[in-house]
Amino acid sequence: MELLKRPATAKLPAQWFTGDAYADVVYRGEDPSRARANVVRFAPGARTAWHSHGLGQALYIVDGIALIQSRGGGILEARPGDVVWTPPGEEHWHGAGPDRFMTHLALWEGDDVD
Repeated sequence: MELLKRPATAKLPAQWFTGDAYADVVYRGEDPSRARANVVRFAPGARTAWHSHGLGQALYIVDGIALIQSRGGGILEARPGDVVWTPPGEEHWHGAGPDRFMTHLALWEGDDVD
């Protein structure tokens, strides 16, 4: 057993996000594990760029209202306690509404993100 040291909170890169977003790495598994978990905080109106995950992604909404859209679909509103699953390869974005911060726990496997 090991108590893992967590890196400092990081501002996420502008090429991946519109607006300000910050991440705290909760867990980044090392081989053979591919598990990933980040707490991500979005400023009002901030969102990810369109992207997909090779093995899918689950978002657990912690605070605020999350806006999530799959390519070609409508915008979903998710609230604290909701879990949103995006299947492997499905292009999507997620972020905060225009007037509130939003925090989610992102869970996925591996680094296969397009």
